[in-house]
Amino acid sequence: MLSKRHLAFNIVMIIFPWLTLFFLGKRNIKRYFLASFVTVIFELINAKIGQKRKWWIFNNKTNSFITNELPFSAGPYIPLSMWILKLTYGNFKKFLLLNIVADGLFAFILTKILNKIKIARLGKLSEFQFFIYLFYKTFLLYGVQYFVENKEKFKIANP
Repeated sequence: MLSKRHLAFNIVMIIFPWLTLFFLGKRNIKRYFLASFVTVIFELINAKIGQKRKWWIFNNKTNSFITNELPFSAGPYIPLSMWILKLTYGNFKKFLLLNIVADGLFAFILTKILNKIKIARLGKLSEFQFFIYLFYKTFLLYGVQYFVENKEKFKIANP
């Protein structure tokens, strides 16, 4: 059964990041949504694999993807990806640095907090392995955005 604390955490984690998009601007949302969405779809597949392999463990009795892993992807992942692209796109070093900081905070600090408040803990992954799990999707995010921004370069000429 989902605890009240876990339910409240999930609600806040889903709603708050999406509210920040009011400050991102309509034009930036349109510009960066596709890359963020593609990356989240990839993340959902990875999260399902991680759930089955017990890379992390949630403390509630149900082993539900919807109440455990999905709020992490549906909540902060898309808005945070759009913010990071807005702040850094065009400067790959800055993009990597900001992703290292964000993923590092999640992997090394937030996981400890989640364990302390009895929401979730790392299972078969170390903090560093979890950081790599988060960070490698950074390249997909930038690559998809690069493709979207430069799609004319990638068109195949019709004979």
